[in-house]
Amino acid sequence: MPTSVARTRGVRVTDLARLAIAWAASTAALIVTGALLPGFSATSWWAYAAVAAAAGVVGLVLRPALVEISARVGWLAVLLTALLGQGLIMYAAILLIPGIESTAWTALAAAWVSAAVGTLISWAATAGTDDGLITSLAGRARRRAVVTDPEVDGVLFVQLDGVPFPVLQWAVQSGSVPHIRRWLSSGDYTVREWTPQLPCTTPASQMGILHGTVGGIPAFRWYDRGLNRVLVANRPADARVIEERHHTGRGLLWDDGVSISNLFTGDAPRSLLTMSRVEVRRGSTQTRRAFAWFFSSPNGFMRSLTRTVGEILKERWQARRQVKRDLAPRVHRDWTFALLRAVTNSLLRDLNTVLVAEELRRGTKSIYVDYVDYDEIAHHAGVFRPESLAALDGLDRTLGSLAQLAASAPRRYRLVVLSDHGQSQGVPFADRYHQTLGDLCAELMHEQVQAVDASVEGLGRAGSLAGDVASGGVTGKLAVRADKVLTKAQQTSIPGGAAEEPVVVLGSGNLGLVYVRGDRRWTLQALAREWPALVPGLAGHPGVGFVAGIDEDGRAWAIGSGGRLNLASGAVEGADPLVPFGSHAVRVLQRALMDPEAPDLYVNSAVDPVTNDVAAFEGLFGSHGGLGGWQDRAMLLGPADLMAGLPERIEGADELHRALVAMLESCGQRGSTAFRR
Repeated sequence: MPTSVARTRGVRVTDLARLAIAWAASTAALIVTGALLPGFSATSWWAYAAVAAAAGVVGLVLRPALVEISARVGWLAVLLTALLGQGLIMYAAILLIPGIESTAWTALAAAWVSAAVGTLISWAATAGTDDGLITSLAGRARRRAVVTDPEVDGVLFVQLDGVPFPVLQWAVQSGSVPHIRRWLSSGDYTVREWTPQLPCTTPASQMGILHGTVGGIPAFRWYDRGLNRVLVANRPADARVIEERHHTGRGLLWDDGVSISNLFTGDAPRSLLTMSRVEVRRGSTQTRRAFAWFFSSPNGFMRSLTRTVGEILKERWQARRQVKRDLAPRVHRDWTFALLRAVTNSLLRDLNTVLVAEELRRGTKSIYVDYVDYDEIAHHAGVFRPESLAALDGLDRTLGSLAQLAASAPRRYRLVVLSDHGQSQGVPFADRYHQTLGDLCAELMHEQVQAVDASVEGLGRAGSLAGDVASGGVTGKLAVRADKVLTKAQQTSIPGGAAEEPVVVLGSGNLGLVYVRGDRRWTLQALAREWPALVPGLAGHPGVGFVAGIDEDGRAWAIGSGGRLNLASGAVEGADPLVPFGSHAVRVLQRALMDPEAPDLYVNSAVDPVTNDVAAFEGLFGSHGGLGGWQDRAMLLGPADLMAGLPERIEGADELHRALVAMLESCGQRGSTAFRR
């Protein structure tokens, strides 16, 4: 693949070939439908061919109007368009062609049966790939907008959530990601590793990447001393609070950018399916328009329905296979995860691609989109399990599709691919030691503690979709109800009152956080005076690698079972507890501890020196948050010329932000092209 995505103009022979194939497939689908459906028949197969052609022409005229009207009216209209739109188009085509016997209701049924058969034919003809969807999107993309500055290159940032650099490296070597492998082999693209900060989480990394700061986000969720409650980064109301505290107005996307399926906006003028801007009452007109256009297409609704059902069945079969093979280690994979996986790996992936295609068509200067497929599956299956690698292969196909779609854009686009963090794996702490971190702290302190360790990351991703579709009408009420359920599952408020537990213990991957409720931060000495067994008991537990906090002089310490380390001076008393976690551990841990929002104690699980396993404080097999394993080994892939000017080492998402801004400057989107530290 060249370092830029070339633009194409005019009608190509391949376009005519695809049109002919689509016509033939539609004709075959109608013939099969006539054989299956009573009350729907034709005098000859030519009549079916004529109806297929007429339906295509009528759809070109009628579908745009249906899409625009439904997008402006609301989600009930979008649903009706999805369910009835193709039937209306089919009935109009039947009225235009003699020799077809049908009623309005049989035409509606014929549209559904034909779509199902057409989906099956398309799947067989394209070997189960996304060629049908991309062909449809590419056709729409050729009706591109006119931009006033076509000489300025656009940048498409694609986040492959949670993909570790070693996993991508292995996938390239094995040939399982053919598009990425081809781009790298050509020399046009290069890939490198970057080191996320502590915590290794999407909230901290996306805030750093999109807004240039990693401060004030000590984990995926944390106790906020000022608000006296737990903030959960993927809860819309909390994401809004977090972004309002940290944004500067000049984030990565502030200059004609768009944020798609992220936690934060990057100060983009427009945001779609973005957590901090989810509008529960109104929804997004552009999101509705994308839904309506996709689902009103002949095979759009049926494609998503079959893919979603297929993903659920595939997950249940794979989960059962793990049990039958007695594959270890593993975690329980229930129906809730199967449904979440179906949403994130079929519906949300398609919707993201449709939204990106629309932005490419418009010539939006910078686009940042997050695909969560690999991360969601690896949490429950592991970083190298077949289903996780299959998700990575699917993302590679999506990257190839996006590059193909960018070829029809009104400006040249540069493709930059990155992960926000890596992923580690291992048996969860509670499964291995038969008690949660909250239970352990309660035992050592002889106190009742409030423990928050349920996994909610996938719920938030589904919640962004539910929140964005929420609006008036029946579907809006259902979406609002779904959003409330997700919010209730995520939110943990801690109101004031003497009867409340004085200690809050949270799990964020294999990183634990211990807070004493109140508006001040407790030092190591204060904790020792109040609960003398807490720090020694945690540090000495076989499942804990180290605990970390600050002393009364403001110095940061890491404490293990055999010694302690002064993070500022490097002085070690006994054995250095950070040796198993890499040379960068001192820097990233000290930085995290000196943040005012840091907990009274960080607790990091141990890492197995042989298997590289960690023990998550949540019920997850694959996890990220702390140190150990591959969770702090992220990847960055981009055009060789843009990557050449980056510093040798990138540590922290705020540093990566500056590197990405430098890329935008090189593309002509901003002033200076110098990399600024």
